[in-house]
Amino acid sequence: MSNSYKYIDPDFTYTDLNTGLLRNLQDITEPEILLFVESSAVTKRLQELYEPPIKIKGVDSLFEIHRHFFQDIYSWGGNLNT
Repeated sequence: MSNSYKYIDPDFTYTDLNTGLLRNLQDITEPEILLFVESSAVTKRLQELYEPPIKIKGVDSLFEIHRHFFQDIYSWGGNLNT
């Protein structure tokens, strides 16, 4: 497994204290499973953006895309993180 799920989050705002993984809506604690579930969900959501696509009008459009991609995985998807 790569280090793709190693985050610097000293306050554990977005990561789980015990696993170091991003807190997720499915309470997944295994990095390989989170990677699989996240990849599958984002692939499905990506296909949904082909019709109708989100038009980029500014930074808020990017948050909208992020929210769309990660809405099934993270409660904070599409939000400005600290």
